[in-house]
Amino acid sequence: MPRALISVSDKTGLVEFARGLASRSFELVSTGGTAKALQQAGLAVIGISDVTGFPEMMDGRVKTLHPLVHGGILARRARPDDLASAARHGITLIDLVVVNLYPFVKAAANPETPFDGLIEEIDIGGPSLVRAAAKNFQDVIVVVAPADYGTVLEQLDRAGGPSPEFRFDLARKAFAHTGSYDTAIASTLATITTDDDGFHRPPKDSGGRVLSDPAPATLTLSLRKLRDLRYGENPHQKAAWYAEEAAGLGNAQVLQGKELSYTNLLDLDAAARIVLEFSEPAAAVIKHTNPCGAATGSSAGDAYVRAREADALAAFGGIVGVNRPIDAAAAQAIVATFIEGVIAPGVDDEARTILAGKTNMRVVTADFARFAQGGGRELRSILGAALMQSRDRVTEAAQPWPSGDLRVVTKRQPTAEEWQALRFAWRVCAHVKSNTVIFTAADRTLAVGAGQMSRVDAVKVARMKAETIGPDALRGSVAASDAFFPFRDGLDAVAAAGATAVVQPGGSVRDQEVIAAADEHGLTMVFTGRRHFRH
Repeated sequence: MPRALISVSDKTGLVEFARGLASRSFELVSTGGTAKALQQAGLAVIGISDVTGFPEMMDGRVKTLHPLVHGGILARRARPDDLASAARHGITLIDLVVVNLYPFVKAAANPETPFDGLIEEIDIGGPSLVRAAAKNFQDVIVVVAPADYGTVLEQLDRAGGPSPEFRFDLARKAFAHTGSYDTAIASTLATITTDDDGFHRPPKDSGGRVLSDPAPATLTLSLRKLRDLRYGENPHQKAAWYAEEAAGLGNAQVLQGKELSYTNLLDLDAAARIVLEFSEPAAAVIKHTNPCGAATGSSAGDAYVRAREADALAAFGGIVGVNRPIDAAAAQAIVATFIEGVIAPGVDDEARTILAGKTNMRVVTADFARFAQGGGRELRSILGAALMQSRDRVTEAAQPWPSGDLRVVTKRQPTAEEWQALRFAWRVCAHVKSNTVIFTAADRTLAVGAGQMSRVDAVKVARMKAETIGPDALRGSVAASDAFFPFRDGLDAVAAAGATAVVQPGGSVRDQEVIAAADEHGLTMVFTGRRHFRH
């Protein structure tokens, strides 16, 4: 009679799977709460203590760590000496191991879990069982995910039993499972501080989220592959999409459209970042991670139309982001022109039908609620290394202006409408590739001068874009510069373009020269005290 050892914290589908094993003549061995659940379901179960001859002890810390258990898992069936050793010591072979681990990740995600509680959620016996079974995968089936239960039963019914390929696939999943588990532990413990009073979890922010060290001494990652991508930045480059956490684009749903590429996802991310800056309905149209246009409006559809019309030529074939679920009106506006893809918090049923008419258009939904609160880290690879930084947010624009540490440095104060436009421009400017100068109205971009080597060049690019609208398109606009003007020539160019107000961080050794230039032109200028480069 084959023997199965079952010890799980996630009991999804457990009873049905165990019944399937029992019906295939498996003897069931189990521990603690798992054994109790199986017995309550009317299944015959051998307790682990009956196998080892020792009771579970130390609040369950010690129960499966025993030669009578691990010998039964690790014995190689093709090795007569292994089998002789097992027989000599009274070890019964174990043919199937079903284990998933203590819910450490769930405990760590709860800021109320004390340090001692975290330690108790570190599983010892479970990973040992999984690793032992995975190591001996040619003789022992290892199952760590309830999603595999059905396939395991099918493979057990296969002529000749489970295939070597299937056994090996389960072993790889098992090692990935324990690797991810250890990574979560290492990453969480890296946030713990110590002093004479003991061990302390990091403090929480106003939203209850744990504030961890953005740059721990060791950074351990575990990324889950979501899917292969159409290609990388170019068709000859292979690419794949991985998730670090179950949020945002780590837990997105692809509702329709052509296969995603690497650049599609970069543009979807860029679109989401812009619209997350706004609490009111907002939309952005992205090309090559820069906005062709961004706008706010009375609804998702209204905001999208304003964003698209800011540069309708460039918007053709762009990626769209909105911060509201897409309704029928928004869907109709989106399908009116060629759009490569769209990302939103949701899509209602009527809108899905409308969007489905554009079969190639990628439609992605994602919950970005936690990212709207700020915080978190960002990673980027460089040759042979990686960079990490805390996520940039335009926190100084979270509330209507004037507020916070803003300084009006010119003789003229902004009007109420200029304050509104400056705040809008500053939130969008932070998400354009540096060096950038953008021109906006109070609720939409007018011209975007992205990613130039000088601010004068950025203004020139913006003016060139504005010429497609009309010769006076920027007259009465406001301008935002992601970093300070190092010379007055950039400010002179902004004034010549027709802007009446400027927002910039300040901090140049020539600030007084730039302020004087603004006064000469009759501009009002606000210093934020914070730069927002985006490389």
